Amino acid sequence: MKSDIHPDYHTIKVAMTDGTTFETRSTWGAEGDTLTLDIDPTSHPAWTGGGQQLVDRGGRVSRFNKKFGFLQK
Repeated sequence: MKSDIHPDYHTIKVAMTDGTTFETRSTWGAEGDTLTLDIDPTSHPAWTGGGQQLVDRGGRVSRFNKKFGFLQK
């Protein structure tokens, strides 16, 4: 490998939204910096399953179900 072309790989802390922290290695920031997350797997609906229901008032989902509803059992 060529020298002096790769970014510095160092240890940083990651702070989750619930206050927990862990150490990992990254090219982000500088040695010892803390990366504070706004969204993480403990709070984001994509990972938690979310409490939201799909609300569709005659839109795409309704048209899809009307067209292909016969395929559902």
